[in-house]
Amino acid sequence: MYSKFGIVHYARCLFDNLSVRNDASWNTMMSGLVRVGLYGDAMLSFREMQSMGVRPSGFLVSSLITACDRSGCMFSQGIQVHGFVVKVGFLFDVFVGTCLLHFYGAYKRVFDEQILFEEMPERNVVSWTSLMFGYLDYGDFEKVIYLFQEMRKEEISCNENTFATVITACSLLGDEVLGLTVLCHVVKSGFEDKVSVANSLISMFGSLGRLKEACNVFSCMDERDTISWNSIISAHVQNGLCGESLRIFHRMRHVHKKINSTTLATLLSACSSIDNLKWGRGIHGLVFRFGLDTNICICNSLLGLYSEAGRLDDAEFVLKEMLETDLISWNSMMTCYLRGGRSLDAIKLLLKMLQMEKTINYVTFMTALAACSNSEFIDEGKILHALVILTGMHENLVVGNALVTMYAKSGMMVEAEKVFQMMSKRNEVTWNSLIGGYAENEEPDEAVKAFQLMREEGIKTDYITVSNVLGACLTPDDLLKRGMPIHAHIVSTGFGSNKYVQNSLITMYAKCGDLQSSNYIFDGLADKNSVSWNAIIAANAHHGLEEEVLKLIVKMRSAGIDVDQFSLSEGLAATAKLAVLEEGQQLHCLAVKLGFDSDAFVTNAAMDMYGKCGEMDDVLRILPQPFNRSRLSWNILISAFARHGHFQKARETFNEMLEMGQKPDHVTFVSLLSACNHGGLVDEGLTYFDIMSKDFNVMPGKEHCVCIIDLLGRSGRLVEAESFINQMPVPPDDVVWRSLLASCKIHGNLELGKKAAQHLFELDPSDDSAYVLYSNICATTGKWGDLEDVRKQMESYNIRKKPACSWVKLKNQVGLFGMGDQTHPQINEIYAKLGELKKMIKEAGYVADVSYALQDTDEEQKEHNLWNHSERLALAFGLLNTPQGSPIRVFKNLRVCGDCHSFYKFVSGIISRKIILRDPYRFHHFSGGQCSCSDYWLKSKPAASISTIPLLSLTIMFNEYCKIRFLPTFRAYSIQNAVENDELDEKSGQMEASYGKAVGACRQPSLRPVSFTLPESHLTQPLITSL
Repeated sequence: MYSKFGIVHYARCLFDNLSVRNDASWNTMMSGLVRVGLYGDAMLSFREMQSMGVRPSGFLVSSLITACDRSGCMFSQGIQVHGFVVKVGFLFDVFVGTCLLHFYGAYKRVFDEQILFEEMPERNVVSWTSLMFGYLDYGDFEKVIYLFQEMRKEEISCNENTFATVITACSLLGDEVLGLTVLCHVVKSGFEDKVSVANSLISMFGSLGRLKEACNVFSCMDERDTISWNSIISAHVQNGLCGESLRIFHRMRHVHKKINSTTLATLLSACSSIDNLKWGRGIHGLVFRFGLDTNICICNSLLGLYSEAGRLDDAEFVLKEMLETDLISWNSMMTCYLRGGRSLDAIKLLLKMLQMEKTINYVTFMTALAACSNSEFIDEGKILHALVILTGMHENLVVGNALVTMYAKSGMMVEAEKVFQMMSKRNEVTWNSLIGGYAENEEPDEAVKAFQLMREEGIKTDYITVSNVLGACLTPDDLLKRGMPIHAHIVSTGFGSNKYVQNSLITMYAKCGDLQSSNYIFDGLADKNSVSWNAIIAANAHHGLEEEVLKLIVKMRSAGIDVDQFSLSEGLAATAKLAVLEEGQQLHCLAVKLGFDSDAFVTNAAMDMYGKCGEMDDVLRILPQPFNRSRLSWNILISAFARHGHFQKARETFNEMLEMGQKPDHVTFVSLLSACNHGGLVDEGLTYFDIMSKDFNVMPGKEHCVCIIDLLGRSGRLVEAESFINQMPVPPDDVVWRSLLASCKIHGNLELGKKAAQHLFELDPSDDSAYVLYSNICATTGKWGDLEDVRKQMESYNIRKKPACSWVKLKNQVGLFGMGDQTHPQINEIYAKLGELKKMIKEAGYVADVSYALQDTDEEQKEHNLWNHSERLALAFGLLNTPQGSPIRVFKNLRVCGDCHSFYKFVSGIISRKIILRDPYRFHHFSGGQCSCSDYWLKSKPAASISTIPLLSLTIMFNEYCKIRFLPTFRAYSIQNAVENDELDEKSGQMEASYGKAVGACRQPSLRPVSFTLPESHLTQPLITSL
């Protein structure tokens, strides 16, 4: 009696005072201990019983096995009890055998459970059902169906638990036909009125999208328990009807009145999105009201809620406050880290679980393998693969699929194929993972071949399959050869109405160069969700239409669609490319307002935006802590330091990255070599290039080689640069020869420059930058005849040099200038301001360096041409139209002229204003007469600086220069369209102008500088109204 009522200490006192203890008294005492959860005491009592020579009964041993089962941490003791069972012959007792099956199933040892099942001399319906449930919990749903069929062959009658287990397996397999077949057996056996069976049917129909049938089953039930209500709520949740599920919950509270942890957990899963987070927080409040805040199931659901909503900090807080955790808690937190882009934290959590000897299952491995699904963590992934094999989980279909995905996403398709071929079972997810891997690794032929094999083997394709195949189409040729035929297949098979497939079609056409078709598909969508908007935004971004990306985000919000981390990341990337700080700040504020400021992708995009808009302080302000930084964050930081002239900080960041255990990749070394290049750190750059492959297994690519060539060339080591090109691990292309040609221009090496130019002409006769760079070398070396030949060659090919332009953005106005602008509305004030500046800087010691005027004219005309350069006009415009003391941001589509660079330094020192100039290669921060670039890029000799060279020294240098300078008397040549600075180091094209009108103006053969006002409805309209 005392045992049944849980008053076990009274029962223990009575038991201890018994003069004679028989089998019944031992059985009662031990079952009482197990009932109240004193599993360790039950084991001690068993040992005491053994020492007294009392032979246990099958019932007592069953209780002992149940104790090991329920404890969750007594696996080794359970193994010992199993040995005792075999020793004393209790395996013939079907009840003992069935308890052992439950025990192994509870510890996810389904293969041991299978062996035990086969050794059992007698098996009943409970034994079969126990094994089925073990495989169900293990995730092998097809095995459950197989056991059900074998059970029927042996003519063993099913009970309601058997049917409930099998129906659940059908639900998880998503096999509607099989589910209806089992339903026929249920009706035939007369179990359709059983509550547990009806509950399973509701769940099955809900998961299959048959919500009407689920509601019919629920309404026809004579008796409903809490599980019934939970099942119908879950059915609505699975079909995305959050509001209806909340209404059913309201009805449940008034009709049924019994609410358990599963009810609230299901509702929390319904609210697991940023849109429904407010309802989720309301349910979180009910959790405290009902006193369920210590319930593990509820806490796990809260982890899922905040994980899905991108609230990583809230999820960490929930886990920290949990008094007790289980496997689901750990798995949920791993998933949360994975979704938040913190793969390293997910892997560390798995390591902690292993150190604490926590139980792990296929979900744990699946999540951990997903965290390793990139080249950064592939070594950890291989170790996990070995661990999977050691634990016997490699036979699990879900884990096998995760392995294929991991290797595919890491670019290791050979290993992915090996895992695929060794898998004993494959489903559509396996094939989708393989096809998706081929698509991501740009192997369209293999992707299409796998798709054909999948169909030949009779594997059912789904929307993910066709979406992956579409993702393999990347070029216009792919569009004709594969993309359009696949589109026709999609239409014929009925996938054309699937939203995911529609979005994949938008992406496919855009990647293959047909943006018009992408827009046509998007415009034809009746119901545009956030994924559709993100797809068309990404399509425009792919085509370099950054302004259109920002317009689409405004339209998306006007349509009532909430932007997410993907929309914000694309928008921030667009503002970074356009270098429009104000719009970038608005988007970042919107991200903070919507709670995406902690999202890794948004943070990285915002860092990149601030870095490319010249705001290094803001980059450092939002930079994650070192232990939370992804490799991308480190790369962005190194690149930003390099771009802004902080070369030593870039190197220090790299060293800190290594200290934090992060592995550098090819992007890291491109940024690092770029920093060395910009700073003239030749030996350091060569050292990094050497250790890149030796110490970090990063093979040199074209980008790394170009950095080294530029580094050697600019330092005057042209022979070494040419030798390096001849020994490059990759074939030299136009970028390589253009870099060498630019270095030849700096050092006046006509012979080597001619050789580099010839290579460029052979690769692309229409490359305007090759002609311009070579003509510059001819001009600086006085080879005016050769220059004339180049000009004629350009005319014969109808090649025109891209005109240079500079611009300043002021709120809703963009002031755009070309050389010698005479049409700007403020042109008189601008030239007057230039006159003032000219007088002040000449008094401070400025002397024009007319070597940057590459026309064969007299010195006076050359100096006059320098003062007409667009960056000077833009600076004067900025000084006239910005508040005193505020920084001025100037943008130029070509590299800044060396003399203008000197001009900017003098002006910054005289007017005591910070000036930020961005050209296609880097930022120049001018302040106090100095520039962040340290003048390394200009020439082999540093340019003048008013803070380092006294006025007298400057005068002497200029006089000596005039004495020795050879002034050619050749006839002056007027080079067609020669505007300001003709020095080009790369075929950069135009730097992205702030707006389409600026870009259009720059493309005109004859540039007419303009200033224009944007309409109020344009991008200047705030993206958000308030924080």
